[in-house]
Amino acid sequence: MEHSTHQHPATMSPVDNSASDAAKARYREVLKVTLIGSAFDFILGVAKIVGGFFSTSTALIADGVHSLSDLFTDFIVIYAAKHSHREADEDHPYGHGRIETLATVGLGLALLAVAVGIAWDAVSRLFQPDRLWQPGYVALALAAMSIVVKEALFHYSMRIARKYRSNMLKANAWHSRTDAISSVIVVIGIIGSMAGLNYLDAIAAVGVAIMIVKISWDLTWHSVRELIDTGLEPDRIEAIRESILHVDGVKALHILRTRRMGGDALVDVHIQVAPTISVSEGHHISETVREQVIKEIEEVADVMVHIDPEDDETAAPNLGLPLRSNILRQLKQAWSGLRGVDTIRDEDVTLHYLNGKIRVELVLDAALLGQDPLVTRRQLAAQFESAAQGVTNIKQVQIYFA
Repeated sequence: MEHSTHQHPATMSPVDNSASDAAKARYREVLKVTLIGSAFDFILGVAKIVGGFFSTSTALIADGVHSLSDLFTDFIVIYAAKHSHREADEDHPYGHGRIETLATVGLGLALLAVAVGIAWDAVSRLFQPDRLWQPGYVALALAAMSIVVKEALFHYSMRIARKYRSNMLKANAWHSRTDAISSVIVVIGIIGSMAGLNYLDAIAAVGVAIMIVKISWDLTWHSVRELIDTGLEPDRIEAIRESILHVDGVKALHILRTRRMGGDALVDVHIQVAPTISVSEGHHISETVREQVIKEIEEVADVMVHIDPEDDETAAPNLGLPLRSNILRQLKQAWSGLRGVDTIRDEDVTLHYLNGKIRVELVLDAALLGQDPLVTRRQLAAQFESAAQGVTNIKQVQIYFA
């Protein structure tokens, strides 16, 4: 028996009101925290750039550019939160999650260009001492204020991210923390310059540029890996494996594949069940697997489950075997003339495709047994089993009476 179950948003039954309300509440919270972060990023970015110019601090200007880069990230989060969670449609059967991915790649490349510009200017100043600036207390105060504000934004964003299990919001929160760390580097550079080591401010600017390059690389590389369907991390795959194996009725699993779609993950898996269970039981097991994985693994949004009666990675292939109508025609020809063959209905014959052969279960009418049921049962079973052996690809015939 083989069965695949996959319930995609494009074909799911209507979502209940509570789920819809929860999604709206989640979007409102994400929008709120992101807009608050955007306001502070804009104020800090402008203040640091202007303050850095008037207090002659290259590092503070670089840090201001870094803060404004967080503002761009905030815009991406807002856009992605609005569009990437739109329901699947005919043109996008897997949803719109990769809108976020593409936007992140663009942001990463833009950040890289900004970092190169900052580093180029700072290094050129190091080789031209007359161009080195000497920042003062205003620059120091702005950098210190940035540390406090950005660290507070980090904790606020992380609290909402954990509440709604939003990886996208977690990433944006960490972006705020990197801005706080870069401001620490700026403070060190400014203090050094005020102490007479003018070059420390330019070196701090280079340090900030290196941090921006690191952020750019992480954003771009992670998103590119997602675009080429790179699987989840080994520990997450193992967690998915354990979740599946704990479902009653799953004997084993193989061909476990994963990929990301924006902040979500999609899973494909082959699970092995007992070969003689019904189609409906196999379907129930597969639905249970899907529900459990989505419930236990927070990033998983959907699971495609393929049901196998045996390990099709090691068992003989069944693909070339004839289908049911062909087998039934051959069996009825082989059984022609036997007692009771005219009473056999198609649903009385069950076929099991296992290890490259077909096993047949036949249910005969108990009325055929007459007054000596035990002898008749043995005789009829032997006749039907013997006749079926002449049919190609038949390995075993099991006779039942009902």
